[in-house]
Amino acid sequence: MFYSFMKATLGSVMKVFYQPWIRGEENIPADGPAILASNHLAVIDSFFLPLMLRREVVFMGKSDYFDGTGIRGKLVAGFMRGVGTIPVDRSGGRASEAALRTGLGRLNEGELFGIYPEGTRSPDGRLYRGKTGVARLALESGAPVIPVAMIGTNIAQPIGKRIPNIHRIGVVVGKPLDFSRYQGMQDDRFVLRSITDEIMYELMLLSGQEYVDVYAATQKDRMAAAKKAKQDMSDGATTAPGGRPIPETEVPIPTEDEIREGLELMAQREAEANEAGDPSTLNFEDSPERNEEHDG
Repeated sequence: MFYSFMKATLGSVMKVFYQPWIRGEENIPADGPAILASNHLAVIDSFFLPLMLRREVVFMGKSDYFDGTGIRGKLVAGFMRGVGTIPVDRSGGRASEAALRTGLGRLNEGELFGIYPEGTRSPDGRLYRGKTGVARLALESGAPVIPVAMIGTNIAQPIGKRIPNIHRIGVVVGKPLDFSRYQGMQDDRFVLRSITDEIMYELMLLSGQEYVDVYAATQKDRMAAAKKAKQDMSDGATTAPGGRPIPETEVPIPTEDEIREGLELMAQREAEANEAGDPSTLNFEDSPERNEEHDG
């Protein structure tokens, strides 16, 4: 299928330039539904994470991805459709609700569904307050939530940079989180916030990021306003999700075994591409400059 083909053709590129590594893939069940809740550092998160997993996973992405014109726009739209990205109307409301329902349908079919709880890319590499859509999905589907931390993608592709830097990229998969104790409470906003904060806390531990208890979109607006007014902006107080004490964390460093496993996985993707008989690859120079993903 096209999803497998895209993973295969991207594999050879990733092996050479980014040498990705993965930790904890055994935490993803071999079958059955699960929600992958990931931090969001760069556009290329949506390329690397599906590539590094053996099971198929689809994410939601803003509908602008599918409306591009020209070679670049059509290439991105084709890739997003190829890996099953679910378009989200950024106007919110009923449109975003429909996207969440599509994700719920996928979970009900026993598949993996990915979501970025922050709703948009981090503007500065820190971890931001999660939106509660992920909690609603967990309670309505009954599926476990698996926290996933992307490592180094913001260095490989800083915001506004079209061509990624050469930098090792990692994926750290945490243990599944079970929220069945809250079954039937999906309309309780305090429960939804508590669940979301628990997920974000796990992401903070896995990624080693500092946490800021404001929405990333709000922080971006503040940064833009400060820049327009030519004012220095306060760095913002860091805390931990749910008001917990701030734990000691550090950005994960891969072991030699994890690096070797990542290279073996990329070699497998390259072999799949060769077997398919098509040498084509995706050129990241054609990635959109300012793409953001939303969880609705």
